[in-house]
Amino acid sequence: MTLPKFILGDNTDYPNAIYVIHTEFPRFIINLENDEVEWFEDFDVEDQKELQIETENAIKLATEFYDNEVAKYEN
Repeated sequence: MTLPKFILGDNTDYPNAIYVIHTEFPRFIINLENDEVEWFEDFDVEDQKELQIETENAIKLATEFYDNEVAKYEN
């Protein structure tokens, strides 16, 4: 199965939360309500610098994905 890079998610138990799931490395879920990130990867100490750069970029892309998806519904 081919997955999209980003998937939107929600849950009725958390009505204010909006989740974006990033399916490629580094895999994570971000809650856009509070910017909390849950990782699906284990990282070595050596990976920390690269992870920081990748994280900033991936979170920016996740937020842009959400904004684009919402704009489609508004039109």
